[in-house]
Amino acid sequence: MSVIAEIIDTLENKIVKLFSKLKIIEKNNLELQDKLSDATQIISQQSVEIEMLKKQYEALKIANALLGSDNNKRDTKLKINSLIREIDYCIAQLSD
Repeated sequence: MSVIAEIIDTLENKIVKLFSKLKIIEKNNLELQDKLSDATQIISQQSVEIEMLKKQYEALKIANALLGSDNNKRDTKLKINSLIREIDYCIAQLSD
């Protein structure tokens, strides 16, 4: 009967160890989920910032071209033509 008791004790010890490992893994999982959430939020903020910087860069390119720079004159002319077409379209819509 002592052999069975030893086997039961061994099983109990292994189960206790498994539960402790499970708790550690669950804790690590929660920490990783928090880190992932933080990283996702940072990526989102950086994406918004990148879009703002792209818009500022485009505005600066246009302003630079309007000031006489030869580098972006073509882009500026295209943008102005696009704006004129939009204005013409709006005027046509209003006159209907």
